[in-house]
Amino acid sequence: MLALAERAGLRELADEHLTLRTDKGANAGLKVSSLVVGMIAGADSIDDMALLRHGGMGRMFARAYAPSTLGSFLRAFTFGHIRQLDAVASRFLLALAGLAGLIAADDETDTSHYALLDVDDTVIEVHGYAKQGAGFGYTRIRGINALLATLSTAGSAPVIVAQRLRKGACNSARGAKRLVGDAVKTSRRLLGPSRRLLVRMDSAYYGRGAVHAALAGGAAVSVTIRMDNRIRAAIASLVEESWTPIEYTNAIFDEESGTWLSRAEVAETGFTAFAAQRKAEHVEGRLVVRRIPDLNAEKHRAAGQDTLFNTWRFHAFFTTADPQLLDTVAADKTHRGHAVIEQVHADLKNSALAHLPSGVFTANAAWLVFAVIAFNITRAAGALTGTDLARAMTATVRRKLIHVPARAATRGRRLVLHLPRAWPWQDAWSDLFDRLADPPSTAS
Repeated sequence: MLALAERAGLRELADEHLTLRTDKGANAGLKVSSLVVGMIAGADSIDDMALLRHGGMGRMFARAYAPSTLGSFLRAFTFGHIRQLDAVASRFLLALAGLAGLIAADDETDTSHYALLDVDDTVIEVHGYAKQGAGFGYTRIRGINALLATLSTAGSAPVIVAQRLRKGACNSARGAKRLVGDAVKTSRRLLGPSRRLLVRMDSAYYGRGAVHAALAGGAAVSVTIRMDNRIRAAIASLVEESWTPIEYTNAIFDEESGTWLSRAEVAETGFTAFAAQRKAEHVEGRLVVRRIPDLNAEKHRAAGQDTLFNTWRFHAFFTTADPQLLDTVAADKTHRGHAVIEQVHADLKNSALAHLPSGVFTANAAWLVFAVIAFNITRAAGALTGTDLARAMTATVRRKLIHVPARAATRGRRLVLHLPRAWPWQDAWSDLFDRLADPPSTAS
């Protein structure tokens, strides 16, 4: 994993872009590498970085820093340094994608599918009174808010292209405009200029800032809309013949009625977003509506409340996707796939983001960026094996490719690792090792 990070230039990028002026910032590239590979090995706190100097690790690696040194390095970060670290992460991802083929190569003739950029936030629970920025957010859990953007295609698993740590009590849309703009730019560099890009967001991001930032980068949007009088009027205007039945591949559990649902209907109509604003802010698109039977309708009728919005329950989203590529049914199915980002949230919280280790907010913001870099490295390592590990969770990659028992020995002044016989994932590990042992390509 460290060889993969070195081949993608992690140390050089950190040395070039990070400008911590005090002695805490000396050898920034080595300290960044130590933090990232410590997370890859399973560290989820600063103290856990001691595993880099435990057992035979001291024979494997030189210049592994003590946890106290790495903690001082993290606490030296300011907001400006976090933005420098964001630049390191985006440039590193571009190099990593080139080495491992994380995103399918750009095809100038393929304009029939959208690459998907998902934006959502999650609350990382914290404890104690010394955590800067901690607060109670929409989950009613005391924590700190992390905003992420992931990029995926039909043939590749999600990678994280942008990240931002925010106060726990902040509004979900705070800072979304800038993050969406950064994410679209990075995605464009990964995909190439001709690939279509669709930004999927939930209702918290239905606002001029995030939507216009996506459109300014040349992407289409698919964003959930909260139900209000204007949306209700648009739904009421849909004629019965416009509804198309659909079936879910798997039944979904409806929490309000407490039952499983396997059928629904969809329809769409033209819609202008932000119509109450000045004309320059207007966005023309489509309002796609999904309706499911309200299983509480009989109870509503008994109470004398038999209306359109009690017979059915409605979910609407606004999209600027090309109807020739995504018709009503396809647009609805594609929008529902936004939930894939929740798996990335769960993955991070099951690894490096199990904790935010410092009481200093900017140190935790830097920790988030390092966790994202570690996530992308494990994703690249899985892809290089050429197996189903390309879509595996971090814990699975760690169990099969990283936590491999070995005995260190010295022979002819060379360090030799004796790996276990008949390791179940020996072929995948060997393929990864061989790929990383290849000499670098020669510049023409």
